[in-house]
Amino acid sequence: MGESLELAPLSHLRSAALDPLLGEATLAWRERLSWDYRASADLVRHYVDVQILNGFALLGEGEPVGYSYYVIDDRKGLIGDLYVQQAWRTAAAEHRLLEAVVDALVGSPLVRRIESQLMMFSSSRAAGLPFAHFSRAFPRNFMVIDLAGAARLPAGAAARRCLTENWAERFRDEAARLIAAAYEGHIDAQINDQYNSAAGARRFLHNIVEYPGCGTFFQPASFLAFERDAGPACGLSLASLVAPDVGHITQVCVHPRVRSTGVGYELLRRSLVALAAQGCRQVSLTVTASNTGAVQLYERMGFHTAHRFDALVWAGF
Repeated sequence: MGESLELAPLSHLRSAALDPLLGEATLAWRERLSWDYRASADLVRHYVDVQILNGFALLGEGEPVGYSYYVIDDRKGLIGDLYVQQAWRTAAAEHRLLEAVVDALVGSPLVRRIESQLMMFSSSRAAGLPFAHFSRAFPRNFMVIDLAGAARLPAGAAARRCLTENWAERFRDEAARLIAAAYEGHIDAQINDQYNSAAGARRFLHNIVEYPGCGTFFQPASFLAFERDAGPACGLSLASLVAPDVGHITQVCVHPRVRSTGVGYELLRRSLVALAAQGCRQVSLTVTASNTGAVQLYERMGFHTAHRFDALVWAGF
């Protein structure tokens, strides 16, 4: 089928033409990740119809069978999604769509870096990527836990030595400083450059709290930890709802001064208990595979890897 595929800018289409494609993508997100993708699909439809969504559709026999879109944010290109229908999905088809998006971003005078975490992209290895000499792939795990046993997770030692507060807007600047400190020199700061500064972390927090890209922010299961009598925040766990009965941990981090003291465990435990109380049956999170300490902690708590994907970065072009 590859020879019959063509590319078209999303701005040339109307959302009705994308309905079969977005319908299959929504089903795939639900079946593979237990993620309700309908809100994101509706945003794609809206932005296509007002002709402000940058990206491309892959056409098979004249109909959209794949799509990918991107946004430009502060001299960085962010590839929001890439999906090819099962009947047309090949490595060549996926890479052709990805190449079109990356080529458009590399050619923009506004863009100096490209980031993506494409959960449905099935064949990404860096050697086969467009502009491969500027690219890097970071393997990541999509991990899930059945919440039936969440209430039985014992409180950690940090429950006694830390004060815990639910997320509130007044904590945003302090949380941003915490994120920048927690990720200094960390591999995840190579994946998301917003982690490299407090200003960037504030933008990250704004996106997590205000927009549905990682689900609907859920304040009752989002916490900050403070060492007793020690001042600023030392840990953070943020949560969202990605379906009525499925939660997602969007961020877990601790300050280097309390690393390996159980603060991360206790914050995550509290998030899981709060999500279980909300009626969630399952919670997911993503973690860089080489972050073995975090992977092992999540496994001890009952998470297992359900899906693997790559975070992709292009820089230096």
